[in-house]
Amino acid sequence: MSKKVLILGEASEITELFRCADWSCEFPDLPAHHVPTANDALPLLTGRSADCVILAAHQLSPETTDTLEWVQSVDADIPVVVVSRHASPAEAVRLVRCGAWNCFGPGDPHSLFRSSVENAVEERRMRRRDESRQPGTRELWRDTLVGDSLPMEAVADTVRLVGPRRCTVLITGETGTGKEMAARAIHAASPRAHQNLVAVNCSALPENLLEAELFGHTRGAFTGATAPRVGRFEQAHKGTLFLDEIGDMPLDLQAKLLRVLQEREFQRLGSSETVRIDVRVIAATNVGLQEKVRQGKFREDLYYRLNVVPLRMPPLRNRVSDVPALVAHFVKKVCLNEDIPVKRVAPEALEQLCAAQWPGNVRQLENTIEMAVAISGLRDVLYPRDFGLAGPRLTTVATTTSLSLPLELPENMGFEAAVNRFQVTMLESALQAAGGNKTVAAERLGLKRTTLIMKMRTLQQSGLLTKAG
Repeated sequence: MSKKVLILGEASEITELFRCADWSCEFPDLPAHHVPTANDALPLLTGRSADCVILAAHQLSPETTDTLEWVQSVDADIPVVVVSRHASPAEAVRLVRCGAWNCFGPGDPHSLFRSSVENAVEERRMRRRDESRQPGTRELWRDTLVGDSLPMEAVADTVRLVGPRRCTVLITGETGTGKEMAARAIHAASPRAHQNLVAVNCSALPENLLEAELFGHTRGAFTGATAPRVGRFEQAHKGTLFLDEIGDMPLDLQAKLLRVLQEREFQRLGSSETVRIDVRVIAATNVGLQEKVRQGKFREDLYYRLNVVPLRMPPLRNRVSDVPALVAHFVKKVCLNEDIPVKRVAPEALEQLCAAQWPGNVRQLENTIEMAVAISGLRDVLYPRDFGLAGPRLTTVATTTSLSLPLELPENMGFEAAVNRFQVTMLESALQAAGGNKTVAAERLGLKRTTLIMKMRTLQQSGLLTKAG
């Protein structure tokens, strides 16, 4: 597959900014196709025939940002490098925050520009290779991570990059943030997806039983070992082993785990036979392992061996814009598990769910929804009282913008329509509070600017949001 670059705009900006020869002389192994306008670029973008877009503009203007967003709306994964002889540092930062891969202006070295383009192209091609090896996997694992807020997009970006690799991942975050779901997403995004994902809670078993659980044992290895048993490492051979609450693992067992991670082999309890394994390890904790290292309760060498790639799951209070999607997901999940028709959530209940405090994070939200479905009986609509929102059980927090929903919505309004109505209210309120500035409004909602614009377009096409919004 040949590498290709699409230069959109004024190609002379590149040669004049870096005082270099034409593109073919500077990049003999990286052919480029130059088009002056977005309309000319559309066939190449929709055909996925470019690995990188260089957006060359003589003057940076709102139109430059619009063009950047348009490119990303056509092909969300393609890296865009912006080049302008008149780009100020502040403008460069703004464009990168809007989704540009990088931005170059006066004083930037040619070598940095060259390496940035080459890295962007390689990143794009690596993603394509991963997608071609696992057709359809990307969509499947992304569905595991519910929500498209900025913090969850950051999590998804990490999963996308490390999923195809073998490296160990350490997932951190508060209780109930979905660390096991992140581990399942990493497994599903990997070449091991068709093999086992084996989960072990390190805090649920005493030390002697946890060791046998991990490594297995022979008959008679200890009192009560009446039959041989295969351990979780062997069960996860060729697949993934998820070690939850790794911070609670005893020190003696930490030493044995470190050796397994380094040597990829171990011995069952009561046996001298060496068992070799091919296992990817993902660990998770809700405590500060570095503090445990300082206290002498966790091995420093094991910490660094586990923390090859750190992944922090955001608390629900930092991704409030994901609550409607999480509510819809859990209502459907609970109703399907109970084998009953999927219930609807009353608009006023959804509004209060979005404004409530969730100290227990996503797990608390799921449990609250399960309770609501159970106590609603045969009703097909869930009201605030079903969630305990009318009493002191859940308190609400003040929001910086008014997100009130009109309470005169028709009784027969579907859940999806109610969610769309709530999204319109959130978007309009955020835009009004931001004075129409889409970047500021996106930050208030915890979204990428491009995600905000795509949501606005979708709601405009459905007639729920006016063009003026």
